[in-house]
Amino acid sequence: MTSDDARPLQDRPGEAPAGEAVVTCEDEAATCRAAEDLAMALRPGDCVCLVGDLGAGKSTFARALIRALADDDALDVPSPTFTLVQSYTLPRFAVAHFDLYRLEDPEEVDELGLEDALETGVALVEWPERAAAAIPRSRLVLRIDAEVQEGARRLAFSWEEGDWGHRIARTFAIRDLVVQAGMERATRRYFQGDASPRRFETVVDGERRAILVNADPALRPPAPVLRDGLSYAEIVHLADQSSEAVVAVAHALRERGFATPALLGADLQAGILLQEDLGRGKVVDTEGNPVPERYAAAMDVLADLHATPPENPLPLPEAARASPNAAWHLPSFDLRAFLVEVELFLDWSLPEAGITADDGLRAEFAALWTPLLESALAGSRTWVLRDYHSPNLIWRAERKGHERIGIVDTQDTVIGPDAYDVASLAQDARVDIPRQLEADLVARYVARRLEIDPAFDTERFARDYAIVAAQRATRILGVFRRLHRRDGKPAYLRHLPRVRDYLVRALKTGDLAELREWFAGHDPDLAEHLGRTAH
Repeated sequence: MTSDDARPLQDRPGEAPAGEAVVTCEDEAATCRAAEDLAMALRPGDCVCLVGDLGAGKSTFARALIRALADDDALDVPSPTFTLVQSYTLPRFAVAHFDLYRLEDPEEVDELGLEDALETGVALVEWPERAAAAIPRSRLVLRIDAEVQEGARRLAFSWEEGDWGHRIARTFAIRDLVVQAGMERATRRYFQGDASPRRFETVVDGERRAILVNADPALRPPAPVLRDGLSYAEIVHLADQSSEAVVAVAHALRERGFATPALLGADLQAGILLQEDLGRGKVVDTEGNPVPERYAAAMDVLADLHATPPENPLPLPEAARASPNAAWHLPSFDLRAFLVEVELFLDWSLPEAGITADDGLRAEFAALWTPLLESALAGSRTWVLRDYHSPNLIWRAERKGHERIGIVDTQDTVIGPDAYDVASLAQDARVDIPRQLEADLVARYVARRLEIDPAFDTERFARDYAIVAAQRATRILGVFRRLHRRDGKPAYLRHLPRVRDYLVRALKTGDLAELREWFAGHDPDLAEHLGRTAH
């Protein structure tokens, strides 16, 4: 696929375009890849108009785009020439494919449901000039022209308003990065999202597989100031929009013999990374239950990682040296970060019990937590990957040793208490970990640390484990409520009973009696499980 100079488009309804971009595809396969590239840039509410002569390849382009969105290369995508519209209910959003060539009256397009289709999905419209007045101004127009060479196509994109220029440029920049990595004929498919604005794709070219990380700076939500002139993310040291953090931490762990994705290509300033695909194996079984041997292997990885404290700052790998920064400095987990995290419980969980946290209650809460967290912070300090649990651990049965556990999503790594990630794994927020398995996993970690260093302080570690397990569960209860109420992600609510039970486990441990009494006195649900009566 090669870029050309933009030129005016014919058959385009409305005024002159605000922007244009033109590419040439040397054959039908390249045209289909361009359709995949556009598919990865689409979102609900988009209207894409396909313009061109009969036989230009509009239906071929539409078919490839719909199959890419469906992640099904064999999906039957008939031309809607006679039905006028063909609808598809796809995993991410619905797609309606319109062909207006046989439309007798432009007003009939309303009866076909174009407006309804755009409310929650995407519309592809062939022959849009037959109903120009009904097509929204926010449309993307794609004119397809056959070239002299058989099979070649010239694709000319134009738009009058919206962010199409940014989206088109970005999706083709991603294709360029994939090609530079030697995957010239790769297919791109939406993979998954997470709780951040990042998007992921699978990139497959024959036997080669990669994961595309798309952290578009334009999609970063505004970060309101929480306190001291800093946002929540800045206070708690989140770096999930920093490509330097992603590649530096992964590189450092690989250098130490742990299985993180190799970097295949990067545009760090644009937030585009192409990484090795570590596979799809899980540390849970098909029913979502923990597989003890796999969790044990993951705990062994953690124990050995903690025996090799990080050198700070972490250098970037050679493939990422185009960044203005040559290294990434790991921040330290500190008291302010810990306290701001547990305050999420006050902000998002307590209101469910009808309680509004005033300044006095907040001060009381902080006063209980402060000496505990200061104690944990004063202990052993090492890597804290922060989300070392089932969604980010990939089981690779065919490998040996630590290579069996693939580790992803490490960009928020900080320096902090060694017990933190142990609690993250042994009290997996998304998996029911029985009490005995939790105890076995923690004991396995301690035994491995003692094997490496006979001076390892087991009493200190047990105390820290209870504290950070309680802190982590308290934070997660607030985070999952926030994801539901603020971000419209109710799926996280199903994890709340499990995390509540983890918090109860931690609160029933030794030095947390005062904190236990506070929770029992303010949250009726926790009080019931703690054997107390809330007041």
